[in-house]
Amino acid sequence: MNDRDEYLVALRPEIMGARVDENMSDEERFQNTSLRPIAKLQNDLIIAVFKNYIKKHKNVFCGLTAHKRIDYIENAVNRDQKFRNSLKGMLMGQFTIAEYQHYITNSSALNKRMMNLVRERLISNIQLFEKPVVDL
Repeated sequence: MNDRDEYLVALRPEIMGARVDENMSDEERFQNTSLRPIAKLQNDLIIAVFKNYIKKHKNVFCGLTAHKRIDYIENAVNRDQKFRNSLKGMLMGQFTIAEYQHYITNSSALNKRMMNLVRERLISNIQLFEKPVVDL
């Protein structure tokens, strides 16, 4: 492993509840060993990016009901291609070379897993998006 890969892996938080065993699929193993730690590491950045997304869309999010806010997050992550690509880049930029090689063999399934992780992180932090974002 080169220095970059070693540094990236060393930065990642350990996730105690992440299960890894021989019976799981390659995608699930990759999710638990790589994607979850990367998503946790990038959590603050993901939140900041979504706050900016809300602001750029005129704080419409802040006037929505709780159920509609969840729908808004799901639509942003799943349907806004530009935003989705930005989120994927934030996670993929933390891949080691070996992880990237694994990713390109089944990118479609792994993209779904990445976006599910991001969506769940945003929903679990929904209280952080309560107030309209304003420029000072």
